[in-house]
Amino acid sequence: MPKGGLRAKVLRSSLYTFGCYRPQHPIETEGGRQIQGFARKVFCNQPQLHKKKPHKYCSNYITTTKYNIITFLPKALLEQFIRVANMYFLAAALLSLTDLSPFSAESMIAPLVLVVGVSMAKEGLEDWRRFIQDMKINYRKASVHKHDGTFRRKPWMKIKVGQIVKVEKDRFFPADLLLLSSSFEDGICYVETMNLDGETNLKVKRALDVTLSCNNDASFKDFKASISCEDPNPQLYSFLGNLEYDHQIFPLDPSQVLLRDSKLRNTAYVYGVAIFTGPDSKVMQNSTKSPSKRSRIEKQMDKIIYILFTLLVLISLISSMGYAVKTKTEAPNWWYIRSPPGDTTGDREKPQLSGFYHLITALILYGYLIPISLYVSIEMVKFLQAIFINRDIHMYDEDCGTPARARTSNLNEELGQVDTILSDKTGTLTCNQMDFLKCSIAGVAYGTRASDVELAATKQMAADHEGKDSDLDNKIINISPLSPQNIGRELGSEIELETGDTTREENDHKHVIKGFGFEDSRIMNGNWLKEPNADVLLLYFRILSICHTAIPELNEETGTYSYEVESPDEGSFLVAAREFGFEFIKRSQSSIVVSERYPSYEEPVERNYKVLSLLDFTSKRKRMSIIIQDENDEIFLLCKGADSIVFDRLSENGRMFEQVTTTHLNDYGEAGLRTLALAYRKLDEKEFSAWNEEFMKAKTSFGAEREAMLEQLSDMMEKELILVGATAVEDKLQKGVPRCIDKLARAGLKIWVLTGDKMETAINIGFACSLLRQGMKQICITMLSDPLGHDRRKAIKEDILMQISNASQMIKLEKVPDSAFALIIDGKTLAYALQDDLKLQFLNLAVDCASVICCRVSPRQKALVTRLVKEGTGKITLAIGDGANDVGMIQEADIGVGISGAEGMQAVMASDFSIAQFRFLERLLVVHGHWCYKRIAQMVCYFIYKNLVFGLTLFYFEAFAGFSGQAIYDDWYMIIFNVAVTSLPVIALGVFEQDVHSEVCLQFPALYQQGPQNLFFDWSRILGWMGNAIYTSLVIFFLNVLIFSDQAFSSEGQTADLAVMGTIMFTCIVWVVNYQIALTMSHFTYLQHIFIWSSIGVWYIFLIVYGLRACSSTGNYKVFIETLAPTPSFWAATLLLTIACTLPYLAYASFQRAFNPMDHQVIQEMKYYRKDVDDKLMWLSERLKAKRDTKIGFTARVDAKIRQLKGKLHKKYSTMNNHSEK
Repeated sequence: MPKGGLRAKVLRSSLYTFGCYRPQHPIETEGGRQIQGFARKVFCNQPQLHKKKPHKYCSNYITTTKYNIITFLPKALLEQFIRVANMYFLAAALLSLTDLSPFSAESMIAPLVLVVGVSMAKEGLEDWRRFIQDMKINYRKASVHKHDGTFRRKPWMKIKVGQIVKVEKDRFFPADLLLLSSSFEDGICYVETMNLDGETNLKVKRALDVTLSCNNDASFKDFKASISCEDPNPQLYSFLGNLEYDHQIFPLDPSQVLLRDSKLRNTAYVYGVAIFTGPDSKVMQNSTKSPSKRSRIEKQMDKIIYILFTLLVLISLISSMGYAVKTKTEAPNWWYIRSPPGDTTGDREKPQLSGFYHLITALILYGYLIPISLYVSIEMVKFLQAIFINRDIHMYDEDCGTPARARTSNLNEELGQVDTILSDKTGTLTCNQMDFLKCSIAGVAYGTRASDVELAATKQMAADHEGKDSDLDNKIINISPLSPQNIGRELGSEIELETGDTTREENDHKHVIKGFGFEDSRIMNGNWLKEPNADVLLLYFRILSICHTAIPELNEETGTYSYEVESPDEGSFLVAAREFGFEFIKRSQSSIVVSERYPSYEEPVERNYKVLSLLDFTSKRKRMSIIIQDENDEIFLLCKGADSIVFDRLSENGRMFEQVTTTHLNDYGEAGLRTLALAYRKLDEKEFSAWNEEFMKAKTSFGAEREAMLEQLSDMMEKELILVGATAVEDKLQKGVPRCIDKLARAGLKIWVLTGDKMETAINIGFACSLLRQGMKQICITMLSDPLGHDRRKAIKEDILMQISNASQMIKLEKVPDSAFALIIDGKTLAYALQDDLKLQFLNLAVDCASVICCRVSPRQKALVTRLVKEGTGKITLAIGDGANDVGMIQEADIGVGISGAEGMQAVMASDFSIAQFRFLERLLVVHGHWCYKRIAQMVCYFIYKNLVFGLTLFYFEAFAGFSGQAIYDDWYMIIFNVAVTSLPVIALGVFEQDVHSEVCLQFPALYQQGPQNLFFDWSRILGWMGNAIYTSLVIFFLNVLIFSDQAFSSEGQTADLAVMGTIMFTCIVWVVNYQIALTMSHFTYLQHIFIWSSIGVWYIFLIVYGLRACSSTGNYKVFIETLAPTPSFWAATLLLTIACTLPYLAYASFQRAFNPMDHQVIQEMKYYRKDVDDKLMWLSERLKAKRDTKIGFTARVDAKIRQLKGKLHKKYSTMNNHSEK
């Protein structure tokens, strides 16, 4: 029997009673007329009819690149010349072609071409990588019909609308397909839509009865049909259309559509016809164009350039006016200066025109105020920073061999300024594994193993008590020292402590059974038979093994069963039932077979339970029930669901265990576990027969009332229940997720979860990763009914607005300071909340909440929410996800992070950074983000400083030289200033600077807030650097003039000429700016020393080599060897000016560090004096002081658990004291 053959015998029509009913009667057509409203026409197996309009549709080729071969040059050039500095130098380069330029055209054009060329090459390389990823997908192969009953492999991009496609098991669907048939005889198939909506539970798709006969390759030789359907749209959960086949029309719905990038599971093969291809497919309709992203620092740099350009224009105007005045008043006396004939730049008769021409000259001359090399240097630094990110061994995932990747380096510094993180759930936060951990049966709690939350709470409590001296703590410690072992013993093995991280490593687990973490000898290995309520335990285990929709699969090699389930919870229940001795082994259309180790645990017995009806779980019902008939012909309804729902349906005599079970459920919730209540009801055969007749009528009915009738009949049966117990499973998050979220929360980041999953699942995940906790007030914004008309829509919108207003008012009136609120909203309600007249109120409410969870959201809604947060708050957003459904929000956010999981690479392809697991986001932001922000911020400030110092000395000399346009420095000096003598130190600052070590960044996550608060690149700091530059330029110019202008500086009586003065002044600038960057750095390695001091050495080597040239026209011939080097005043002036220029900065830095130190400066001094080693108590105290108050994360949750444990210990201590007094 082929694999999956057993499943092929299971007709699922009786199991999926609500969602997958298939109409049996075709809808007659009038002469094949296309039904009005369906604009798209697809001719099945006739792709030649789609070669001409109006039925010519787009190809299946997809692209996520920013450029193509035609648009690269214009778009890339446009991106470069959006930068203000590049626009200025473009104008200067064009003017250099005229006689007005003080420099040659080559010297102006070459730097511009270099700067723009390097940046464009980098952009092109990054986009080329995206293109390669696209082509890997476009060249995937799929089997396509050839018109003769055979199929051949073709690349995805060559698939056309109307072609028949065969997809095998575990393959992705290449386009949006209409399901025609499958390997199962009833035409069902199982589909995983994780890439689309984030859900990992399998969806059941069903073909129409009329196409079930087309179940092999040859059957499509003469197959002809046509499809009339809606136009391409982004709605993942809706589809309208009709199939015309054999002169009849059959209605189509979403249960027959297989969406691109979803995966075929547990089905050998399916046949489908392509209805939407390429950009028309729903997953691509939900994607957005790859945007051009610029960092906030880069945008602020434009404003700085505006200021520098304003300063440039101002001093150029001063120079031009000075030149005009000089030309008019003093030029007649300059008999020794004669202008060439026709030269209007120095026309004494037209001084205004001469001043205008000089303005252009001055604008070019003072161009050094605008740092053209800044952009190139930043590009180089960011590229090197990206290499360090890529090679960080701490962000390398050994399991899959995947390192972190900076796919674009433009946004490195943005990583250090993130305010809000918007995260997908499935595959991003969770690893889709549930562990059955605890249970409550007949009012007795079973299960001794601790959850992650309990472990973290007791460990933190023990650590906190080690440093406290309160009387109560001392008394408690005297009774029971708070070591991990003693706390666990004091609570009666209620909590089992482990060392290590808050999430347990796999090698710490005592159990090796996936999905089963339960430990309690009272009911294991058949010991449950000895318990007082053994009959209730029997019912409990039978509900676990029978009440589900799973399908078993036997592994012939191992002889064990695995289960295909709709949700991970069901899988853990079935594994638990098996371990308790009730193994689900077989399912047919009408029966379930369970191998029960009862009444003897040693001799299992197979029992057959007849399935009479199944009431599915839905997000609205929050429960599922199955009606079965056992071997004694007794009929039972077995039910599992949310405790609030089940408890409301209990009978008077079924509430025996309600109170104590409620207590257990609360304890499980505090421990971070997901819970369900289990109940049953014994039915009378006549009662069931009457009910079933009505239920079958409702199932086969059509119309809007069908769902309401089914719901009403279900409610009639699911009442008068008897409570059996409750389950508690631990939702296994990805390794390190709780710790990462806690660190990010302590770093001051807000975290939103946007998921396509159901509300209940999203809430449970919120509890598991500590975005939600016990005691947090949940604000659920929901839509009461679906909109049907204009008035209904208005009423719904008003109702949502009222809910938002009431919630906002409740938050404002809250008086408890530590109270926390969580906002939870579903996709349908969100569609209204995102409309223009509601979105600001919704955003204000969301911002006031500690955590936000949006569930059942489409990919487009994810992008819209991201845009709302980005534009509404004006702060930097980061979106992280792993599937194609996350591409929209990844591209919309300021920073997009893709997780390179096993389910496709679409998110990675669209991202700016990629990591292998969510936990690496902690290091990416808290370490690399923090470093990159400070490095780039300090680098830009320093660049402004050094260029202002250099450029302003040119202006001062102009005033001394009668605004003649003469530069004080040799042309070669000006060329090497940014290229040789100041370039390497600034790159060292941008690449290697560290205010604190990476481990300290992780120990003090609150340091991250220096980025979002923009402490190192605010206007006060920028203007401070500008003021420092102005002071430095004044000191360098005027002190040099004072020292050397009116006296001989050598023993031979030489006075300083233009070449000597320019060389001395330039030497002082080289020393000052390099010494200044040394003072700015906090972290030194041998590389920094080499770069700084070798830059100064290069200047002296250049002077020697340049001075030996056989050219005396410049006046620099051996200016250093013969003129300056032997002169003591030259060396003395260099030392004096270096000290005078840097002394104010040194004084300010010392005063600020002594009297108003920043957080990182305190840590630097503690590290310098080895307080982290010699005085660990002080180091721990500082860590506690630096910990930001947070209402989400493990820290907040552990604090709540600590309060509970303290209460228990205090109560125990008081009881012991009372006994001792007696």
